[in-house]
Amino acid sequence: MSMKEELLKKIEQKQVVAGVVGLGYVGLPLAVEKAKAGFKTIGFDIQKEKVRLVNEGHNYIGDVVDSDLAELVKSGKLSATNDFSFIKEVDFVAICVPTPLDSHQEPDISYVRESATAVSKHLKQGTMVVLESTTYPGTTEELIKPILEQGSGLTCGRDFYLGFSPERVDPGNLIYKTKNTPKVVGACSEDGAEVISAMYRAVLEGEVFTVSSPAVAEMEKILENTYRNVNIGLINEIGRLCHEMGISVWEVIDAAKTKPYGFQAFYPGPGLGGHCIPLDPYYLTWKAREYDFHTTLIENSMVINDSQPEYCVERAMHILNRHRKAINGAKILMLGVSYKNDIDDYRESPAIRVMKELRKVGADVEYYDPWVPKFRNMYGQSGKSLKELTPEIVKAFDLVMVTAAHHNVDYEMVQKYAKAVFDTKNVMAGIGERENIEVL
Repeated sequence: MSMKEELLKKIEQKQVVAGVVGLGYVGLPLAVEKAKAGFKTIGFDIQKEKVRLVNEGHNYIGDVVDSDLAELVKSGKLSATNDFSFIKEVDFVAICVPTPLDSHQEPDISYVRESATAVSKHLKQGTMVVLESTTYPGTTEELIKPILEQGSGLTCGRDFYLGFSPERVDPGNLIYKTKNTPKVVGACSEDGAEVISAMYRAVLEGEVFTVSSPAVAEMEKILENTYRNVNIGLINEIGRLCHEMGISVWEVIDAAKTKPYGFQAFYPGPGLGGHCIPLDPYYLTWKAREYDFHTTLIENSMVINDSQPEYCVERAMHILNRHRKAINGAKILMLGVSYKNDIDDYRESPAIRVMKELRKVGADVEYYDPWVPKFRNMYGQSGKSLKELTPEIVKAFDLVMVTAAHHNVDYEMVQKYAKAVFDTKNVMAGIGERENIEVL
């Protein structure tokens, strides 16, 4: 029996042992779904605290149901470890580690490299390896493949299968989760693509699309988020122009989206946040330079979006000036520091960048966020939320800035008691009394 036939049989009979490297926003939901589908699953993470929490059945990811995790751990279907020697027990391993930017805004693939090296030392014949971390086209074949082959002494395509399948996690999305989101798979061989796709089909409800190579799948992921980056850059620039012209960009968008074809609505805001959209275009522009190719349109959209926090501070300054108040020494309350509404995720949050820029010009800034009681990001910034939002608190500030559209905030009370409001998310659109509200 060939390696392909043997793996397809093991998948069908739920005899595959699955491994997931990296138990964060991507890895833990994937591990849970594999275990729920009937596959024994081992999660790997270098952070001992995450390993401890998983093994105790304690959930720390919003898209995972607490009871699901607890039951899977109790039944023995799911466990976690920081001992990578257990890689030798798995037949399928997905690498789901962070791919941030370094201090020079260039790809930091150190987590991917280190994970691949750790896997290679214990990789056995007949294993499927899949990279899910967002990265530049070519990573799987140019970086991961040599590391796995050299570390294990095995040959890709003959002794093990290697592929790329981009994660499509959207924290807080009430409709699409890991389970039902369509999947794209590209592998280093036709047999590898067939077997890896079969494994995902055995776990997920969403359709699995197989493409011709890992590079196609890698570029596809970059395209998804660059598409959004470019269109958000467009609407942020249109928003600035509309402000100068005295036109509501929000009303313009509402009118434009009445067209049933050829237009998709994107909205302005204080900047881009999250683990993908602000970062992925940098991976593409970095790789493009290898080919002496300049991604002019993409880079221009990045410039616009990256400057949006500074633009919001400039607008706040003008609002305060109209109230005869200098921004230096002004008391400013920010509502929301997560990167999108109704989640506790503050990775690359534009609100935190707005906070930084406000403090640079001398503002006294505090924030209230019922989803993020405190934060500390990778850039050394930290903060602690006010415990409550009351009329007395709101009245004490010179300006209230809405920087996340959370639904569990009393915006009518804020409007009633605030001296001035700068709503960068248009979350207060339904409030009738608007004399003290300015919208981005």
